[in-house]
Amino acid sequence: MLHQPPRLFQINATRWRLASLLAACDWLRLRSRSGLSRLLRQLRISLKAARAHVHSPDANYVAKLRDIHQRARQPQPVTEGVLMFADEFTFYRQPGRAPAYEQMGPAQRLAELGFSKNRTWRVTAALNAWTGQVSFLDAGQISVGRLVAFYEKVYAQYAGSPSIFWVEDNWPLHFHPNVLAALQPQTIVWPLPRPASWSGPVGRVKRLNLPLRLLPLPTYASWTNPIEKLWRWLRQDLLHNHSFGDDWDGLRQAVRDWLTQFSTSSPQLLRYTGLADPSRLYRSLFMP
Repeated sequence: MLHQPPRLFQINATRWRLASLLAACDWLRLRSRSGLSRLLRQLRISLKAARAHVHSPDANYVAKLRDIHQRARQPQPVTEGVLMFADEFTFYRQPGRAPAYEQMGPAQRLAELGFSKNRTWRVTAALNAWTGQVSFLDAGQISVGRLVAFYEKVYAQYAGSPSIFWVEDNWPLHFHPNVLAALQPQTIVWPLPRPASWSGPVGRVKRLNLPLRLLPLPTYASWTNPIEKLWRWLRQDLLHNHSFGDDWDGLRQAVRDWLTQFSTSSPQLLRYTGLADPSRLYRSLFMP
């Protein structure tokens, strides 16, 4: 009953309260809210905070993950191909708030805000699924030109690899005609989230023939991208409760320095992101 909306029981509300439960559950033969509260405790039912949730509407959810799973099951040396998980991340000048140790009682740790207006900065990064090495580029905004420049940077790092299998979400800019023009011809069988006006490359186009093979993730399914845990680690280590205040340049440099620690192989990052054994990625979807 708790998983049904109260409106189904002629109660004009979107969530249950003790009073509305008592009215709807006359079969319990309880007379007071305190009695109902005690019964709920005995049944191990309590009032809990709601968690934001979205279910991917992608009809090809499983099929897309199967493509990536099959690639992850076949770890290969860089000379034959490399698997990368890519994403963009935005951080803010003002610190995020998070729990921190403090003396018990009314005292609280403070997340000191600066006096300047809040600002944002963007990072685009890629995580090597087999080594834990992170490549990144940061800027005020990620444009078509900067995205192509990042692809060039990654290709230079893996120049010995004939193919770079590039797993990313469905941000339309990833599939902009000018971006695709810089890559080798793609064989993407899934519908691309692009405006109808993007019919072909426009303006100055870089035709670089970069060997990136795009593997789109399901729509609205950020939990399927292991690099999201890199951002979580960054928030925990640096962005929550930071003391940079109005030192905007210092904060941006601190983020660069933090990401640079993963510029070489990192078994620790692989464990943290769930890639210590890439063959296990999404395995629960396909194996009993």
